[in-house]
Amino acid sequence: MSDVQLGESFIGEGGEAAHVNTVLGPRDGAVGTAWSSALASPSHGHQPFVAILRPGLPVKPFTLFVNKATIEHDEHGLLHWGPAQAGVAAGVADAVADGVIPADAVDDLALITAVWVNPKAQDADLVYRNNRTAVATALALGAANGPQLTDVLAARDRPQNPFYAVGTTT
Repeated sequence: MSDVQLGESFIGEGGEAAHVNTVLGPRDGAVGTAWSSALASPSHGHQPFVAILRPGLPVKPFTLFVNKATIEHDEHGLLHWGPAQAGVAAGVADAVADGVIPADAVDDLALITAVWVNPKAQDADLVYRNNRTAVATALALGAANGPQLTDVLAARDRPQNPFYAVGTTT
């Protein structure tokens, strides 16, 4: 495993889409320092927390869930702490089970996940499934040192995302 792996994934559509960024690296390096600093520095609407599979069972490697969207209301917060967190934890466990993250290294690694949950999301099961897939996909991309530069260069003249595509507005 390289020192630090960066990943990104966008899965789904509409209010239940999941957009996840991952930073995986050694606990005793820059990622561990960033992990600890983020956990110790919550701000209004952004309270990083350790992702768990169930109470008292944090996923390994220890994973920090950082919300990218300011929590706007109680239901939005519950989507973060409930299905999105469960999806993140399960996606990390999937990556370990699939060998994307070496099982013998989990106690030496720290993982930061930056997670988007749309304030308009309503379907908890879809939020869970999309975040589980997004985390596993982002970790696989990081492990593969992706994306390929040829793909980046090929897309540079026609960037697009779920909110905008070059040449589609008048």
